[in-house]
Formats: sequence, structure tokens, C-alpha cells
Amino acid sequence: MNDAIVDGRYRLERQLGHGSMGEVWLALDLELERPVALKLLAPDAERARFEREARAVAALGHPNVPRLYDYGESEGRPYMALEYVPGGTLEDRLFAGRPLQDDETAAIATQLAAGLAHAHQHGLVHRDLKPANVLFDDEGRPKIADFGIAWIGGAPTLTDAGTVLGTAAYISPEHAAGEPATLASDVYSFGVILFRMLTGRLPFEADSALELVKMHRRLDAPPVEVLRPDAPAHLAAVAAATLARDPRRRPADGAALAAELGLEPARDRTDAPTLVLRRGFHPARRIAAAVAALFIVAAGLTTAFLLARESPSSRNEPIPVRSQRTPTTAPAPAAPAPSRTTTAQTATQPRTATTLPMTTTAPLPTTLPTTTTTPTLPTTAATTTLANP
Repeated sequence: MNDAIVDGRYRLERQLGHGSMGEVWLALDLELERPVALKLLAPDAERARFEREARAVAALGHPNVPRLYDYGESEGRPYMALEYVPGGTLEDRLFAGRPLQDDETAAIATQLAAGLAHAHQHGLVHRDLKPANVLFDDEGRPKIADFGIAWIGGAPTLTDAGTVLGTAAYISPEHAAGEPATLASDVYSFGVILFRMLTGRLPFEADSALELVKMHRRLDAPPVEVLRPDAPAHLAAVAAATLARDPRRRPADGAALAAELGLEPARDRTDAPTLVLRRGFHPARRIAAAVAALFIVAAGLTTAFLLARESPSSRNEPIPVRSQRTPTTAPAPAAPAPSRTTTAQTATQPRTATTLPMTTTAPLPTTLPTTTTTPTLPTTAATTTLANP
């Protein structure tokens, strides 16, 4: 099938993986000349589940989630063209008994929490979060992939009541019991991943998937410190909180998880403030008006200072008081010169200073709101379908 062209646009180059849902190929987008991960649905696979994954990924736009470029159908097979993420999976970086470096663990955990918070903000429950579904791009950035069994808020379920989808080693207790997966269920799966990165092993290990499910349902996860006393205390505390058997005792969702890891809450771009411009009054003009106002105020203060220095009172001279009425007719004839007696009497009277008020007004600058703006390779690792034990 190599070199085959799908839908007249995508040339298949090599297979990246396959599973019960279909195949994933590295393909070349002939129109845009860029590599993509092309996911082809198997002929006998569930079309509804495939379409759900496409809708789920299309609703997201975050650096820690692969982007969906295209969706279509070729020769009766639906396909998705997704962002090609060439850096391998988190599963490839984990080795039995060997924890990751603490700084690497912290970086991966915070970015996964950010991506999970974005998915949860859009009402999406992943339901199969595990290292095989965490991919790395060529810059080492982790991305949450494979939303094939994700649940979208308000959409009908694909499975019957009591049926469990997911991977036994990372499944939450409530999901293992056949209850619907929630946002807190993804948080539990995240906790298992964090526990493994910190200690080099899983919190529960067994020879069969059914035994693992029972352990998640009935047992408390061991503290990270028991297996690794030198683990970073903050990360160990986050692992303990996320692995609580009671979902009410865990961080409620990805946003709460991100807060536990010290990330600032990120507002969705749909909630960003809208910039409203008045006709004919560009923001640059607002800035110019504000600058002009500052110059006017400065000029007024300078003038007041100079007048104060040049005022007659500073030279012990009489202060002429002007009438507040502005003459509208010709000035009256000058009064006769005062007599010596009048002048002497005037000279003995105390001098009074009259302060003339000066007021300046200037428009205050208006602060404009700003707008903010905020990018997908799924793996085909097989999921485990378990009956309610």
C-alpha cells in the first residue's frame, strides 16, 4: 500500500501503527507539502467511534494536543489527517525500576495537566490516558493523543452500561466498577502516570488485567515516599492526591490539577474580552490624546510656577486687583489723581494678596481591553475491554 494516494491528496509513505480501529500512516500532504499522520478506519470498525474522535480533536486547540488538519472519506474508508508528532511516546521513555529525572517529570506533568485542562474545559473526558497515548513532537513537547474512546459531554455513549473501556493499569476505581468515567477519572489516570515517572513502577502490578482492576477498586495506592524517599515532596503530594480512591478527594478536573502543580489558570479564548472600537477613533488616537493631555497639564503647571515667581508680592509691591467683570463698553475716563492725604492713608493700610485660581482640565486616557488568542497523532495502542468484575 506504500505510495498509494488517499483521496487524491495524501501519499502514504510508511505505516506507523495499527490496531482494531485501523491503521496510522506517515503520509505526505501533496497540496501543502508537509508530513501528516493519516489515520484510516478499518473496514469492520465502528464508524461512530471514529467520527467521535474526529469531533473531539477538532474541538481542541492547544500546544499539548495534536491538531486535526482534515477529515474525509476515500473508497468507503473514513480518514483523519493529524499533526505528525515524530518524537515517540512516553511509554518509550519509561523503563522498569528506573524513574525519570525529576526536572523532566515536572515538565511533562505540568504540560500534560495543561492539555488535560483544555480538554476538560471543552467537556471532553479522555477515558484512556496512559503513556502510550502521550506523544512528543520534535521539540520534546508532550501531547495527549488518541481520543478514540473519549466521551463528549451531552453525546450518547458508545458502550453498554457496565462495560469498561480503557487500560487496566491506568483505570480509575469508579470506571473499573462500570460507572461512567468523569473528569476526575482522567485525573486518576494522570496520577498513575505521575507515580510511574517518579518511582519507575506502577502503583499496582498483577499478572492479569482483571486482577489489576480489582486492585484499583479495592486498594489504596502506596505513597511515593515508600518506594522512593528522595522523590520531590510536592510531586509526591500531587500523586497522592490524584490517586485517591474516592473521586471527591481528588482534584476535580484538569484545571484543578494544573493549579496543584503551580500553573496559572488559563482562560479559554472564547472567554477573552472583545475589543470594541468606536468609529473614527483608533487606539493610536487615544494614545495621542492622552499624551497631549499630559503636555497640557505640564504646561499649566509650568505657567503657574512662573507666575508665582513673577508675582508682585514677591517684590513687596502693591497687588492690583482686577474686576471680575469684563467691560463691554468703552473704558470710563481716568479718575482724578488722589490727594496727598488720600495717598498717605492708602500707604498705611495693610496690603492683602489675592490668589487667582487657575484650573486646567484634560481628558484622562482610557485603558482599552486587549484580546488574547491561543496548536493532533493518535496512537493505535489497543485498549482493553473488560467486563465489570
